[in-house]
Amino acid sequence: MEQTAVSNKENICAEEEVDLKDILRILEKHNDDRGGLIAILEEIQAEYGYLPEKSLRIASEKTGRPLVDVYSVATFYRSFSLKPRGRHLVCACLGTACHVRGAPRIVEELKQQLGIKAGETTPDKEFTLETVNCLGACALGPVVVIDGHYFSKVRKSRISQLLEQARNGFGKLDIGKDKGIFPINVNCPHCNHSLNDETFEIDGHTSIRVTMSSDHKQGWLRLSCLYGSYNFASELEVSTGSVASFLCPHCGVEFPSTSDCSVCTAPMVPMLVDGGGIVQICSRRGCRNHMLDVV
Repeated sequence: MEQTAVSNKENICAEEEVDLKDILRILEKHNDDRGGLIAILEEIQAEYGYLPEKSLRIASEKTGRPLVDVYSVATFYRSFSLKPRGRHLVCACLGTACHVRGAPRIVEELKQQLGIKAGETTPDKEFTLETVNCLGACALGPVVVIDGHYFSKVRKSRISQLLEQARNGFGKLDIGKDKGIFPINVNCPHCNHSLNDETFEIDGHTSIRVTMSSDHKQGWLRLSCLYGSYNFASELEVSTGSVASFLCPHCGVEFPSTSDCSVCTAPMVPMLVDGGGIVQICSRRGCRNHMLDVV
């Protein structure tokens, strides 16, 4: 009954070759994780670029979870895909703030240059184009995100350059010259004390120091102050998929969450941007969702 429910879903594509040993290795790694299904699916997608139908069936069988439950998780979170994606994911915002600043023209330019519609992948499997209603950086619109790199106030004339940079690999770019990655100074939302730590550098800049609490343990966590960078250092070992709490190292108060992550539903952690605005990061280990709203 469960298998029929999943097989009838239109979004599951023709099955590609899946190596049973790879799936079993991933399952074994997360054997002791409580609620580790998200982490399992994240690693499977990292392995294949999407979630093949066969991998969902194996995960269901080996974890003892109903297949419809595994499928529900795979379709609930936007970060998961049941169809193969291109090597580069291009995401353009069509929210109200971006829309009035010309986002529809940006999307049309992306469609024209890539030769595909939103939700499709180029024949050479190089690019996948998606649109969203909001990326949380309303003051910087129109916003385009390519492979996790945010680009603000994008114009049509810049699209060709951004796609070429993606083909060459953003990891090869000088992080100081990448306009999609820039430093920010942040303060505690409770005591307004600066969280930037000059004694500990990440990415060649001061880090953002907070106290992290997970599984009844506390320790320091230092994040890169470069918006768009996911590098960090931590005193605690936190497994992928776990949700942590963040506290100010100065006043000891936990950062209050007023919204949930649009990708994985974990609480978003807010910090005040020096000079005006708020930056929020997802509290789930492994989720790269973050939002910036400046004034």
